[in-house]
Amino acid sequence: MEGLGLMNKFWKNKRVFITGHTGFKGSWLSLWLYLLGAKVAGYALVPHTKPNLYNLCQIDQLVNSTIADIRDKKALSQAIIKARPEIIIHMAAQPIVRDSYKIPVETYSTNVMGTVNLLEIARQQGRVKAILNVTTDKVYENREQRRGYREDEPLGGYDPYSSSKACSEIVTTAYRCSYGMNVASARAGNVIGGGDWANDRLVPDFVRAILKGRKIRVRNPKAVRPWQHVLEPLSGYLMLAERLYKHGLQYAGAWNFGPNNQDARTVEWVVNKLCKKWGNTASFEIAKGNHPHETTYLSLDSSKARKVLGWEPKWNINQTLDEIVEWTKAYKEKKNLRNTCFAQIKNYEKTR
Repeated sequence: MEGLGLMNKFWKNKRVFITGHTGFKGSWLSLWLYLLGAKVAGYALVPHTKPNLYNLCQIDQLVNSTIADIRDKKALSQAIIKARPEIIIHMAAQPIVRDSYKIPVETYSTNVMGTVNLLEIARQQGRVKAILNVTTDKVYENREQRRGYREDEPLGGYDPYSSSKACSEIVTTAYRCSYGMNVASARAGNVIGGGDWANDRLVPDFVRAILKGRKIRVRNPKAVRPWQHVLEPLSGYLMLAERLYKHGLQYAGAWNFGPNNQDARTVEWVVNKLCKKWGNTASFEIAKGNHPHETTYLSLDSSKARKVLGWEPKWNINQTLDEIVEWTKAYKEKKNLRNTCFAQIKNYEKTR
């Protein structure tokens, strides 16, 4: 196993281009790559929420940032030419299932044509050694089965978001097969962590409610998700990108990065644990009324990543929730949140 951590010299001075660097996962990845010594260029829209992790941690001071739309092929091409990346990690997306019902055309154009634009520019440039397209666990044709989905199972997608990311996977495969491009895709579960302020997500909804002294309203209490701290899949992305760079097409294709089976828990279980960890001021209630379709059960089989990459989840759901509560209390107490994130990254790296 090729180690990942601050002692790993692979990333030092590597030119890395991240799309979606102003988002939740992109911000955490930018911070981690900065610690690893990479030269990071980012391309994304302005953060969608206030507050947001990108601005709270002043990530614009750490990366060379371009604020533009992934659908703007000219602007994207200019940014990539300027950055001269060796590695591209594509995370820019319209990521919210419920929003995709409201803005399906924007969801498809961003998630599908944004991927086409990126791969086509990289193909024409011909200098990029490794490309990672970050999608989602929701790309699978969901049959509500109890076992985890494997990378070779059929793609699908009930809603515009899920199906658009499945389309992005198909585009990725087509560019790899047609042009021999060194590109892989990464599928992760329900990623949670400090600094996520997105709408219609459980942990951000909890944080907003708790900071305002309100009850959190839970939509689908019995829905089971593969919860994992944001650093878990990011560690997998970094390991996979390194292997792609060093060893080429043998590491191309699709990869799952999900938690251990015991960490697939119901929404109600997670929010109940969060309330207990926060203290007496936290509580929740079940929201009444009709809600857009969301899958009831979803989990991933990550045995390929475990066997081939040597990747393993480090933090179970209890520690993950502890880290979220710690981060949120640091925010409430107006502490230096960049240092809080750095400390959590270093703590994660030390965990065996």
